[in-house]
Amino acid sequence: MIDSVKGVSSLFPNDALSGVDRTASGLVSGAAAQGTGQMSFAQVMGDMATDMTNALKLSETKSFDAIQGKASTREVVDAVMNAEQTLQTAIAFRDKVVTAYLEIARMQI
Repeated sequence: MIDSVKGVSSLFPNDALSGVDRTASGLVSGAAAQGTGQMSFAQVMGDMATDMTNALKLSETKSFDAIQGKASTREVVDAVMNAEQTLQTAIAFRDKVVTAYLEIARMQI
């Protein structure tokens, strides 16, 4: 079920943002600034999707472990609540991106 999310990355070419000046905004997170260079928007989005998928997989695994008696109720609740929070954040971010796209699409040229 969760593995189907990985297929989304194949929809976008790797060089989708090749024409965008990545240094124009000047906004770089602390982790990106300390790393090998600045992260692109596509990398940030990919990392966010990966983190969300991992949280969902963990909660799914903990649920199965609880059914088998290998995990406590507390662990399952923590994993499911973390996955829910991650999913709600991703949905909110998606809604903001869609709203911004629609605003740009409505602009007159």
